Amino acid sequence: MQKVLSIAGSDPSSGAGIQSDLKTFQALHVFGMALPAALTIQNSRGVIGVKSVAPGFLLKQLDALLSDIKPNAVKTGMLLTKQNVETVASTIKKFSIKGLVVDPVLKSSSGKLLLQPAAITSLIGKLFPIAMIVTPNIPEAEVLAGMSIASERDMDYAAGRILDKGPSYVLIKGGHRRGSATDTLYGGKSVLSFSTPRKKGAFHGTGCVLSSAIAVFIARGLPVEKAVGKAKQFVDKMLKTAEPLGRSRTKYFQF
Repeated sequence: MQKVLSIAGSDPSSGAGIQSDLKTFQALHVFGMALPAALTIQNSRGVIGVKSVAPGFLLKQLDALLSDIKPNAVKTGMLLTKQNVETVASTIKKFSIKGLVVDPVLKSSSGKLLLQPAAITSLIGKLFPIAMIVTPNIPEAEVLAGMSIASERDMDYAAGRILDKGPSYVLIKGGHRRGSATDTLYGGKSVLSFSTPRKKGAFHGTGCVLSSAIAVFIARGLPVEKAVGKAKQFVDKMLKTAEPLGRSRTKYFQF
């Protein structure tokens, strides 16, 4: 039985965060587990407020779970504070978790900070060196690389800067660029692009589903290149059936 753990924020609308991660794990037939690192006040129109889980309580949750059940892969999402980033990093090292997927969630699509500025240095310095893959979108990659991205050449350079910070692979998601939805994977022996036709509309939780699916396929023992390809196909399939929910026009995945 493959086991995958999500350590991320809670989304009451269940379109993103640990709720969406658990749905992804279930849809892909692995045993999913989830630990909330932060709570949010949000609905289909956006994030209204955030609150961190106390780092001491988070540590106790992690120790209790990982001393009993060791996951084949772990995905991190919204961690919010420096203390929680460092708590997660130290615990991942303590229990020798190898399949770490870091989704460096910095802001919500509605503009709410989901990682405090003081935590960015810890994310880079503590989590990136032990990550198998980091999955930023372009705005996140700009922050992490300390540069603007306006072209493919910029994206290549930014990926190199992020790789220098320690992860084995970097997947820069191209959803913020015009044209097809092309994600580019850096690391290993080559640069690979994964492209699907762009779907109309705004979607909630796409990045969460993608990183969770990558974690699933890594847990199954696939190399990163194949894990990303299969995860991208899964997201594309889910996008085709997504529908608006609530008072906004944002589309939610139907699992």
